[in-house]
Amino acid sequence: MTSGSEDETVGGVRGVRLVRLDRVDASNGSLTVAEHGRQVPFPVERIFTVFGVPEDEVRGTHAHRACHQFLIAAAGRVTAVVDDGERTAEVVLDRPEVGLYLPPLTWGGQRQYAPGTVLLVLASHPYDRADYIEDHDEFLRVARARD
Repeated sequence: MTSGSEDETVGGVRGVRLVRLDRVDASNGSLTVAEHGRQVPFPVERIFTVFGVPEDEVRGTHAHRACHQFLIAAAGRVTAVVDDGERTAEVVLDRPEVGLYLPPLTWGGQRQYAPGTVLLVLASHPYDRADYIEDHDEFLRVARARD
């Protein structure tokens, strides 16, 4: 994994990549930075957090038709599962200086939330129920039709 706009693909899943965020360490603490046009490849319209998830629960399990997402484990550890309709991969998010970019038409889910995990999600669109694909078979039909 590299810094800035360079990134690392995830298991050959179309468009999905890990992105190293800029990190600044100081004697009074550390911070990470994610900027539109550098690490985040879309303007952010919505920000939300997922937390308090029991370890045996699964979150996500859907795709978006138009919305891009960028996931950051702000605290803790979670396993993200990504699928483009042809390939599936898993990646552990456990450092706040690494983000996971999911383009539209990527099936995503998260599991194995460690206690205390906070998942920060940056989204390109406001919430729109019609943008969600929650049936995996429908997702596969839509994903295969894009090609």
